[in-house]
Formats: sequence, structure tokens, C-alpha cells
Amino acid sequence: MEDPILYAIPVFIVFILLELGIAWKIKRDAYELKDSAANITMGLGSAIIGLGVKSVVLILFLGIYQYRIFDIGFQWWAWLILLFADDFSFYWHHRLSHQIRLLWAAHVNHHSSQKYNLSVALRQSWTEVIYKYIFWMWLPLIGFHPLMVMTMISINLIYQFFVHTEVVKKMGVLEYFMNTPSHHRVHHASNIRYLDKNHAGIFIIWDKLFGTFSPEDEDERPVYGITRNINTHNPLKIASHEFADLWKDVRKADNLKDKILYIIMPPGWSPDGSTLTSNQLRALDKKDSRV
Repeated sequence: MEDPILYAIPVFIVFILLELGIAWKIKRDAYELKDSAANITMGLGSAIIGLGVKSVVLILFLGIYQYRIFDIGFQWWAWLILLFADDFSFYWHHRLSHQIRLLWAAHVNHHSSQKYNLSVALRQSWTEVIYKYIFWMWLPLIGFHPLMVMTMISINLIYQFFVHTEVVKKMGVLEYFMNTPSHHRVHHASNIRYLDKNHAGIFIIWDKLFGTFSPEDEDERPVYGITRNINTHNPLKIASHEFADLWKDVRKADNLKDKILYIIMPPGWSPDGSTLTSNQLRALDKKDSRV
């Protein structure tokens, strides 16, 4: 099996250069050399690790497929259904990666750039690939062939590359049901009102259905990065900083319950309230705005 992402790489390069040219023309400081280099390094590392992991996952999925409930086959309508089923799986994988701190430790590097451009799409995790495919295991069990599932996962990621830009503003009627650059800018923002919103891959319908949607407000421009920026371009620190912080919190916890809660509760949770989750920050922000 050849990964469609391999064929998309030249397209990625062309569009990054195009965006860079547009940013230069309109005098927007969209790119920063060290940041972009870190993004590309993270992407290369993720791709190399992913080669081995995907081989194991394909074997696992083929094993599950032997016990499939239905024989769906490769018909055109099966691909259409799989498009939505895959995106549904991505939504829950992505959402829980923001709500469970151990998973956030693997995912946070994608959010740690304080820039927002197409190269940020390449800032992929080195550890997320180890657990993410759990959220897709139900698809071969239902009857989607593992090659179809793995191909659709890559197609979804290719689409997501193009929403990492500030060059494209609103996209008219597509804003109602597609994940667009505007929607994804919200997702990458560290503004309190935007935290943990718009987890969609291709279709924004899941966020609207499950209550995690927020439109981009023209009066509040997204501020990119994370709530505590790490201010480093070192790929090793980018990949590991939240694991290190999580370990520190687990070690300092007074009892086993709090140690476990540090791992499974949302980022920012603390037993004494000294640090806050995104929902707690939002509630406090709303309370302050009413005063």
C-alpha cells in the first residue's frame, strides 16, 4: 500500500511557497524561519515513526476485518459513507486528545507554534500515532476494508493541511458544514473563548452537533499558541515538554487518586484549583465580564 500523503508532499511544498509569496506581498509576518524548520522537523519525525506504526496497524486491522459484521466491499457508496465515518472517528480522537491530559501531552506540540501558516500543519506529534488508531478500530469490524480505512485517514489529513492558513478568510456557504481555515484558526487560538473548539477534520457538523463549535469573531482575532507558551524551537522539547510537566504534577500529588486524575482529567486540572481547565477559565472569564 502506498500512502496518498507521499503524493501530496509536492503539493504541500508548492502551496507553502505560494502562501509565503502572498505573505511577503501583503507584508504579513506569517512565517519565521526557526519555527518553520521546527514544523518540518516534527513532520519528518512523525512520518518516519508512522511508517512502522502504520504497518502494525494495518496487520491489526486485517485481523479485525476477519470478524467483520458486514461485507461492504469497495463500491463508490462505501467510500462516501467511510468519508463521514472516518471524520467522525477523527473528531472523537481529536476532542479527547484535548480533554485527557495524557493524550494532550502527545497532541499539544501541534498547537505550540505561535505562528499560523501551512507549515504548522506539518507540526505533527511523534507519539500520537501510537494510540490514535484505536479510534478507527470499529471501522474494519463493521466491514470497511483496512486499505480503505488507512487511505481515508490519509485523505482526511491531506485536507486538513489546507485549513492551516490566514490567507483564506471566510468561505461563504461552506462555513456551515465544512471545516474551513476560519474554523481551524479558532481551534489553534489560545484566546479563552476559543479554547478546545472546532475539533473537526473535514466536516464542522460534528462540532455543531456535539456542542464544541465556535465561529471566528471578527472583533477577536485568534492569538496562536498555547496558554503557557514554551518559547523553543527544539524539536525534542516540543515533543516532550508536556510529558515532563505531567510527570512533575503526578510526582507532587499527595495521593494515588490525584495522581490518576492528573493523567485522565483535562489539561489544567489541579486538586487545589491552582491551575484551571479551559471550561473553568471560560466560566471565570464570563463571570468577570458580568462584573
